[in-house]
Amino acid sequence: MRSSIIGKIEKAKRYAQEPDRVTFSGFTAVFRGENDSHKLSYASGKWHCTCYFFSQWGTCSHIMALQQILGDMLPKEVLASPITTQALEK
Repeated sequence: MRSSIIGKIEKAKRYAQEPDRVTFSGFTAVFRGENDSHKLSYASGKWHCTCYFFSQWGTCSHIMALQQILGDMLPKEVLASPITTQALEK
């Protein structure tokens, strides 16, 4: 029994070193901002955040931070919005 769980722990450590094995298709998270907490979600290739800025622009600092944190685990098409891509090019 112990050798079986030890093998799984070792395999998990190996997998953790290969984050490209994981691609998210949907999730929800709570982001604690400076002024308030906001609920973020990603589903069907689209982001959503409960902050006011997102409602106006379709992206926000909370989503951009999470995109950086998750990096390669997200599909390439959702790593940057047209707004952030334009801002980074300037």
